[in-house]
Amino acid sequence: MNHIWALVKKDFLLEIRQQYTFYGILLYVASTIFVLYMAMGSDPEEKVWNGLFWMIQLFICINAVAKSFLAESRGRMLYFYTIAGARDFVLSKLIFNVILMVLMTLVSLLLFQLFMGNPVHNPLKFVGIVCLGGCSLSLVFTFLAAIAARAQQSAALMAIMGFPLIIPQVLLLMRISNTAFSDVIQAGLPSLVLMLVGLDIMVIALAVILFPFLWKD
Repeated sequence: MNHIWALVKKDFLLEIRQQYTFYGILLYVASTIFVLYMAMGSDPEEKVWNGLFWMIQLFICINAVAKSFLAESRGRMLYFYTIAGARDFVLSKLIFNVILMVLMTLVSLLLFQLFMGNPVHNPLKFVGIVCLGGCSLSLVFTFLAAIAARAQQSAALMAIMGFPLIIPQVLLLMRISNTAFSDVIQAGLPSLVLMLVGLDIMVIALAVILFPFLWKD
C-alpha cells in the first residue's frame, strides 16, 4: 500500500505541476457542451440528453485517462520497475484515473445541466450512476492504455481494442441512467448495476493478472 500511495501521490503532483493538461481537458469539455447548446438549444429530449452526456464522457475519458501510460517514457518505466512491482504500478494508475475521471465527470455534469437544462427527476440517483460510470470508463481505458503503450501504433491500437469493449458498457450505462429520468421504480435496475460492477471487477482482475507480463517486456 505504501508503494501504491506513493505512485498515486506522484501522479497527482505531476498533474498539479502540469496544469495545462487539466485545464486543456476542461476547455475541451466546456467548448463541446457549448457547441451542443448552440446546435440543439437548452431543452433536448430526455433520451437525447442522456445519450449526448455519455458520448461526451466517452471522449473525455479518452483524452483524460488514455494518456496515463502513453506519457510514460521508456526510461521512466525502467525506473519504476526498479522501485515498485507491476501490480502496485497498475493499481496506482487505476486509482488515480478513477479519481480524475470522477472529478471530470462531475464537472461535465454541472456544465451540461447549466447549458442543456436538467430533465433528471432523481438527481441523487443520477449523480451516483455518473460516478459509477466514470469509474467504469476509466478502468477500461486505463487497461487499454497499459496494453497499447507497449505497441508503436498505440493510438490506433487503443481505438481498435476499445471500440468492441466500450460500446456495450456505454449502452449499459445509458440504460441504467434512464431510470433517473422517471419517478417510477423500474425493475431490473439492481441486476444492471451488479452487471456493471462485475465488469469493473473483471477489468481490475485482468489488469492485475496481465500487466506483469507487459511490465517484464
